Amino acid sequence: METANKEKNINKKLSIQVSLNGLSFCILDKETNEICYFKKINFEKQLDPIKVLAKIEVTYEQEDELNQQVDEVVVIYTNPLFSLVPEKLFDEDNAASYLKFNTRILKTDFIAFDNINEEIVNVYIPYTNITNYFFDRYGEFEYMHGMSILIESLLSLPKEVSGPKAYLHVHDKFYELVIIENGKLIFANSFEYDTKEDFLYYLLFTAEQLKLDPEKFDLIMMGEIKKESEEYKMAWDYVKNISFMGPFHPYSFKKMAKPEEDLSEYLLIKSL
Repeated sequence: METANKEKNINKKLSIQVSLNGLSFCILDKETNEICYFKKINFEKQLDPIKVLAKIEVTYEQEDELNQQVDEVVVIYTNPLFSLVPEKLFDEDNAASYLKFNTRILKTDFIAFDNINEEIVNVYIPYTNITNYFFDRYGEFEYMHGMSILIESLLSLPKEVSGPKAYLHVHDKFYELVIIENGKLIFANSFEYDTKEDFLYYLLFTAEQLKLDPEKFDLIMMGEIKKESEEYKMAWDYVKNISFMGPFHPYSFKKMAKPEEDLSEYLLIKSL
């Protein structure tokens, strides 16, 4: 969907990532292929959607750059309130039924879904109050779930036949794990963790359930993790082939608009 700024072509796209742990914003100048604005806000603790909206409102009051005209807006919801369904089995009229076994659904919840590469549907719950806020501000805009962007981007990578690849996308206190083999999605889920031991447990338990040998499968990391991270060091002791995602975007950055690490904003940049 397009935003309401149709009078003239501004050629700028705003991408916003929303989670209960923090917010990220960036603006792409599509004419120059340059990211001209970037802002990341980490919350000290997980908030509820009402308090997250209050943070968004304050950010718009404080950040003049966010009040410039843009002609495209995409909002990414990053939360565990999702379920993947094969497209052949998906029934839009019964979308809520796919979520009822893994999340609590309220009568007021709006159920959304993303179509991923014509084979998978991601059914999820966006934060309605935040969606309404952005609609009031921009008119029509696009929103997606973070897992949809992650899966779609990974499935679009060149297909290899060298065995399964596990992609681990790390956020603050949770991560998404996507496993692809021969160009096909074989697993995707998110896990919350408090300790580095939890971090490792979910990874190794998933590998065990899928009969993946830690000596053989490739583990590719991205998101908020570095070689200095305790989680990385612990995984290194158990998984033989670990690497970080290589270059993944064609954009340059305006001075003062670059994240500390591009990989920490993988979903935000991939949504541009």
